[in-house]
Amino acid sequence: MTRIILSLLLVSMNFAYAQLKSPDNFLGYSLGSKYTPHYKIVNYFNAAASSKPQNMKLEKYGETSEGKDLLIAIISSAENMQNIEEIRKNNLRLTGLLTDKAGNANAPAIVWLSYNVHGDEPSSSEVAIKILYELLNPSNPQINNWLKNTVVIIDPCLNPDGRDRYVNWFNQMSGKNADANIGSREHSQPWPGGRTNHYNFDLNRDWAWQSQIETQQRVKVYNEWLPQIHCDYHEQYPSNPYYFAPAAEPMHEVITPWQRSFQTDVGKNHAKYFDANGWLYFTREIFDLFYPSYGDTYPLFNGAIGMTYEQAGHGVGGLAVVKNDGDTLTLKNRIEHHFATSLSTIEIASLNAAKLILEFKKYFDEGNKNGIGEYKTYIVTAETSNKFDAIKTLLTNNKIQFGIYNNKPAKGYNYFSGKEETVKTGKYTLAVNVNQPKAALIKVLFEPKSLLSDSVTYDITGWALPFAYGVNGYAIKEGGLLSKDTSSFKNHVEKSTYGYLVNYASFEEAKLLGSLLSKGYKVRFAEKNFSFNKKTFNKGTLLILRSGNEKLYDALPRIFEQYNTDATGVGSGFVESGFDFGSEKIHLIKKPSVAVLTGNGVVPEAAGEVWHLFDQQLNYPISLINADDISYVNLKNFDVLILPNGGYKFLNDKEGSAEIKSWVKRGGKIIAMEGAAVQLAMNDFGLKVKKASEEKDNKDDYADVRRFENRERESVTKNIPGAIYKVELDDSHPLAFGYPGYYYTLKLNDNIFEFTKDGWNVGVIKKGRSVSGFVGSNLADKITDGSVIAVQPMGAGTIVSFADDPIFRSFWENGKLLFSNAVFFVGQ
Repeated sequence: MTRIILSLLLVSMNFAYAQLKSPDNFLGYSLGSKYTPHYKIVNYFNAAASSKPQNMKLEKYGETSEGKDLLIAIISSAENMQNIEEIRKNNLRLTGLLTDKAGNANAPAIVWLSYNVHGDEPSSSEVAIKILYELLNPSNPQINNWLKNTVVIIDPCLNPDGRDRYVNWFNQMSGKNADANIGSREHSQPWPGGRTNHYNFDLNRDWAWQSQIETQQRVKVYNEWLPQIHCDYHEQYPSNPYYFAPAAEPMHEVITPWQRSFQTDVGKNHAKYFDANGWLYFTREIFDLFYPSYGDTYPLFNGAIGMTYEQAGHGVGGLAVVKNDGDTLTLKNRIEHHFATSLSTIEIASLNAAKLILEFKKYFDEGNKNGIGEYKTYIVTAETSNKFDAIKTLLTNNKIQFGIYNNKPAKGYNYFSGKEETVKTGKYTLAVNVNQPKAALIKVLFEPKSLLSDSVTYDITGWALPFAYGVNGYAIKEGGLLSKDTSSFKNHVEKSTYGYLVNYASFEEAKLLGSLLSKGYKVRFAEKNFSFNKKTFNKGTLLILRSGNEKLYDALPRIFEQYNTDATGVGSGFVESGFDFGSEKIHLIKKPSVAVLTGNGVVPEAAGEVWHLFDQQLNYPISLINADDISYVNLKNFDVLILPNGGYKFLNDKEGSAEIKSWVKRGGKIIAMEGAAVQLAMNDFGLKVKKASEEKDNKDDYADVRRFENRERESVTKNIPGAIYKVELDDSHPLAFGYPGYYYTLKLNDNIFEFTKDGWNVGVIKKGRSVSGFVGSNLADKITDGSVIAVQPMGAGTIVSFADDPIFRSFWENGKLLFSNAVFFVGQ
């Protein structure tokens, strides 16, 4: 009887395995005839995993902000899948990240396919369903052979929140038949579109920084595999041909000859299939490999062959769209093209699996033995534990090994002075030795100045961590400066009877301030330096006294420890020097009611940065208001109005502009960034935009005679794709509290203001040039001798203008305190 039951069970299991439905049969419609919601994609992947457990493993690696599943599917031959965990560990042994035993180079190559990082580039998630079915289809002997020496990892959708925002909108807008007219409503998304995630972040710029929950979870599992090939699937506008590798210059210098040459091999393999079908394509244009936080560059700097694939379509594509040449592009066409490069990538990986593994091992052997680049050690030094911990978190998340500086005398390039100097350590110091598996990534993230092989680049050109995090550092050509001790720092706060003083020097203290105000605490700040019990406290120091906080007072030590705050208890309000705690120079901070403008005209990513900062980092309430609705909003309910980068119609309207000015004059505060700050300046809100100096009289008579073929090259003379400038700060102003008298700004524009006579030029760029990154020759002379951070009084109110974005992509860590100061301190 037992044998009969077992036999029936085996028959039942085999029958279940064979029941993998095609996408069309499972979904109930032809793939490409409509967009598939994310939950149906998840359902199909779950069904496939149940049907083919011998060839597939499905892992949920996280959830989005909206609670949608993030998945990877691992597919290979049945023999490989029986040993899949050992294959993963062996791959890490080849890198040196796992050191329990030597790695075996006789291993399958790992190919990782990432689909739909931009939500309104949706064809690739449809491809994920199709490619999964083909890889698990037992009737395809060619693919079965490929899987004998490859492991394929599929992430079907990196951005489910953005994808569903687009798909749900499109399904509501479209009718029974697709309207291919690009002017129809189904080709024009409403703000903010589906490109970004829940908080309007571009996840394809976040790989290294990991500011977003999706990226944090994805990069964690990515670093647990470290594939030999990683492909990132995108879409561009409908009339563009298909783009695939090899990439354009500039390619970062750490990209090896092997990584470059194999991209060409992959491209030739794709071309074979595209040529056979008569499909148009292009290579080596537009999409470069320089900025370190893309889905192609981050894998490249981690030993893989990283590549971007761009199919025509985008959020404009709908289900069908008429292109500029008169032909109609359909979603089915888009799926077909991405499907071809997906299979072609797996094919060439299989054909070159042994070489891929060999070169992968050589890549990491070289990094572990010799490091990469002229600098062998990077030292970071900070005066506060919180700034120190912030950069440690970034290194840890990227699996970069670090320790502490062993105090051996050394000289190195000082990031802040730009000179070769003897290392001077601060209160907290860490050291990073480049002789480790992440050698290439370390060089890229820490290098003081990046070498550009071509000035025509797709993204920012400066990001060195000491500038971004506001911690001084040294790049040293000598090794052997590291101790493995990486002690953690935890502040303990003793209870006090009168009050507490908090040194205000990092974004963590701004978080603490926001938390205290949200909880109802009365908090003060000191306008001037003072001393208490023979200890000096700097301007900006927070005071949380028992007076006015009696009911909440006893909980303070726990809150301080939660934010790892160095709080000093005091038993009196009488100071040794400076102003006593009852002085008018000790300001009570009013809890501000804050709103940020969103919607039409506002750059979605810029608004998202502000929203995310308040919602996920400061944990402080903020209202999101549509800019088009500003005239209907009772501004009396708000103290602070934030204008992210964008163009605002109401500011160009005489009546709307007058209404906002009236609100400011009654005591309101505007915080404007980038284009919004320029628009205020152009509409008589106090500042004036600094114009370029007059051209010299001896101008070349033939300067305007240009060659057509040089048009792209000449355009970069007026371009600034993210360069770092030193800003001199007036650190006596509350906006600059917590800073040492200077700040490094990331400039993505040539915005600079004339010095204000009626307000305060808090941040000034003096004569000089960028300290890192590319600046077009026609802009370099303009960005000098002007204000980039200004505070302008207007009646009883204030306007704070940032020429640049101090919280750019949430990775410019050192600007977050500056922005918080604008919210909480200015105007108090």
